[in-house]
Amino acid sequence: MAKAKVPGGGGGGEQQVQKSPAEFFAENQAIAGFDNLGKSLYTSIRELIENSLDACESIGELPTIHVKVQELTQDEFNKIRGISVRTKDVELFQGKGSSGVGAGNGSNAGSAKKAKRSAEGYFRISVRDNGCGMSHDKIPDLLGRVLSGSKYGVRQTRGKFGLGAKMALIWSKKSTGVPIEITTAHRPKGGTAVPPQYSTCTLDIDIAKNIPIIVAHKKHPNAIKKWLGTELQILIAGNFSTYKARIVQYLRELAIVTPYAAISMEYENLMEPHRNLQIRYDRRSEQMPPPAKQVKHHPSSVNNLVVQQLLNRTKQTTMTKFLEKELSSVTGPVAKRICKECGWDDDMEPHDLTDRQITKLVQVLRTVQLFKAPDGSCLSPLGEYNLNLGIRKVLEPDYVATARDRPCAYEGHPFVVEAAVSLGGKDVKEGINVMRFANRIPLLFESGADVSTRVANTKIKWSSYKIDHKRDKIGVFVSIVSTKIPYKGTGKEYIGDDITEISHSVKRALQSCCQQLRAHLQKRNALRDQKERKSRLAKYIPDVTRSLFGLLEGMQQRHEAINNDTASSSPRKRPRLGTQELAKVQNMVEQLQKGVITKELIQQRLEETVTMQNSLEEQEAAAKKDNTGTTPLYLIPLFEQIKREDDVDVIDHPLFCFRPLRPVSP
Repeated sequence: MAKAKVPGGGGGGEQQVQKSPAEFFAENQAIAGFDNLGKSLYTSIRELIENSLDACESIGELPTIHVKVQELTQDEFNKIRGISVRTKDVELFQGKGSSGVGAGNGSNAGSAKKAKRSAEGYFRISVRDNGCGMSHDKIPDLLGRVLSGSKYGVRQTRGKFGLGAKMALIWSKKSTGVPIEITTAHRPKGGTAVPPQYSTCTLDIDIAKNIPIIVAHKKHPNAIKKWLGTELQILIAGNFSTYKARIVQYLRELAIVTPYAAISMEYENLMEPHRNLQIRYDRRSEQMPPPAKQVKHHPSSVNNLVVQQLLNRTKQTTMTKFLEKELSSVTGPVAKRICKECGWDDDMEPHDLTDRQITKLVQVLRTVQLFKAPDGSCLSPLGEYNLNLGIRKVLEPDYVATARDRPCAYEGHPFVVEAAVSLGGKDVKEGINVMRFANRIPLLFESGADVSTRVANTKIKWSSYKIDHKRDKIGVFVSIVSTKIPYKGTGKEYIGDDITEISHSVKRALQSCCQQLRAHLQKRNALRDQKERKSRLAKYIPDVTRSLFGLLEGMQQRHEAINNDTASSSPRKRPRLGTQELAKVQNMVEQLQKGVITKELIQQRLEETVTMQNSLEEQEAAAKKDNTGTTPLYLIPLFEQIKREDDVDVIDHPLFCFRPLRPVSP
């Protein structure tokens, strides 16, 4: 930190202070998610896990990540640090009025402080992966120099600023003063071959100078140990009890958005073993999204600074070549028209542009409408297949529908929205439960202001899709990937709904999911209504049986009375029935007298009729389903394809082999 006196004022002059990036983030740690002890522990675990995911995905290796969190007591921490704390002056650690025999209030205050201290513990965090590892010579700069990273550029990445593990190191230095320990074996191209050497490094950081301090740095032969990947271990202060639910939630949602990863966490409390915790999410998919490629800036996304940097680095000699080669989506004819619009010659030197000309060029580039859409190869969305598998693996819902909206762009930055809607599942509350992801990172905080939450709660008419948004267990999953996520606030915890393109894309994706579910829900509701109708009919069968049997008994009594007093009865009171009707009545009365028709028989026949009616409705629904004219097909990957002699209806394709379950009629 450099200081210089600035003259002025009545005092001795103010001091102008210049701080290094490490010093700035150490003093403003809330920007990086280190707000308090609990969140600092959560953020440290999160950053180390995401670094491990990046290391595995960079070489196309299916991630296997193990996290171990060990809570230490104060004595164990002091033993590690090699210090001994003995209370010599007792009054120094007592509050006012706590001395003496009658200091009851002071004793209560002391116990409250002790309970508070017990919640603040020390944690040894170890994260191991099977990724690419780190080069021996680059380890100090990769982990000990803030804002030094490999993720700068126009492409989708989990992080941008080169903080991550560096902030964990800074927090370790602030809270415990213990350096971090790294064990890594470098294999930049992946593969199964074991690197011949692995490196160990104990690293600290000089906050004021933003440079790494190497405590120990060695290479070791790897023939016996056969080390793969990286293990990073830090010792920090934190509070597990207050952020335990957040850590568990983060791992749960991370398992949804990375079903191709095997993630496990082990929490060990040495003082209270009953609080130990183990979490494990096995790998469900082996289809990993392709890595995002770095592309050039789109003309609609540039500003004065970006254009100035491009001009300083370019090797092009004319403005038309500069526009065509240094920017994306600019063709030669369009570049010439832009130069003409600015009043420049086509062969003008790019390095000759003044600040005013750069400003004019930026205004033209940001308003031209003839550019092609941004290149989508810089994005790496999860994919509907993986998203579906992740949801089914973790939540086990009754129904899941997924959708991906068409690629769009805002201010020249491409983005893709993937969404899913699930119904039912374990540990899902009634109502709308929104889970948000940005560049395949779970977002847990400030969900109420996020675009996904607002669209799901206010812009989707759930009743139109046969979904009860108050009683059904609805899971809403929205994953947004982009080269520039428009976070709101310094914590990067939510995406605002002020960008119309993203809001509309989220709405379209969720509506597509709901439309898919509506067909299933209509069938579900039809079956539910059918069961309810059967239940209602069965409920009234005893009452209907009594009424029918009572009518038959009354008919029997009237028939007997008419037969006993036919001559004296009035003609108007005699039944006006034909011969066939009288025969049926006579037959019915005889069956009642003989006990053939009983109340039990009527109830049995009514129950059989209700069951038969439901069976007929089910058969009609099944017949309607079979008459759709479609032939069931299943997919066989090429590496499992076995050609049989009777496969006359097989349809061969460069990617799949289609084999009908039954012969296809010509």
